[in-house]
Amino acid sequence: MIENSRSDALFFELFDRLARQGPGTVESTHRALDLVPNLGPCSQILDIGSGTGAQSIVLAKNTQAHIVAVDNHPPFLNDLKREANRLGIANRLKTCVADMHKLDFPDQSIDLIWCEGAIYNIGFEAGLESWRRLLKPSGYIALTEVCWRDSAIPEECVEFWEREYDAIRDVNELLRAVELCGYKMVSHFPLPMTAWWDNYYLPLQKNLNAFRTRYRHDSLAQEIAKKCQNEIDIWHAYGECYGYEFFVLHI
Repeated sequence: MIENSRSDALFFELFDRLARQGPGTVESTHRALDLVPNLGPCSQILDIGSGTGAQSIVLAKNTQAHIVAVDNHPPFLNDLKREANRLGIANRLKTCVADMHKLDFPDQSIDLIWCEGAIYNIGFEAGLESWRRLLKPSGYIALTEVCWRDSAIPEECVEFWEREYDAIRDVNELLRAVELCGYKMVSHFPLPMTAWWDNYYLPLQKNLNAFRTRYRHDSLAQEIAKKCQNEIDIWHAYGECYGYEFFVLHI
């Protein structure tokens, strides 16, 4: 138990001071947000798996809605609270430490659920089904999910994803899942490659290099660093084979 706790602490240390904990761009958040109508000062947005809230800030800056950013790692939310206070938007942007599997919000209370790079933690269909009760009758969900971009995937890449997230599918399969879950598709589009490297892996690589040096004699830390490096290396080798797709849905 102690070892697991230390492993988690070391893992989160790798993401210290990073603006993002997964691929994404401000432009992609804007593009998805533009597809959601009628967000006014009475609207409620729930940002699930917000991390340090790069997208939460975009939502607050570009709507008059009230936003609750949910994550299970309090230090990420503390970073977001400091930024919201600095920007003068803390009156509309609140944080909540919670497990996305057990969201304690009233039924039909949310106009828009937002989830960039995090629904995989609960599962694509599981998230769509369990979060549906939170949405108002005219509610929307905007989310990103990793998917295959190619039909001929090299074996090393397939083996990596089978270990890390064996639910990865292509876009057409995800579209069928959306329909089976009872949602209507507004639009969908791929995130650019810059979402992976410029905004995520490059800053993470810098943290990783320093982390390796800091824990050069720590076998557990080095094991965590090796796994993280392997993820980056797989993307460098096969990043054209997979990527994130942004989906905007309504009920």
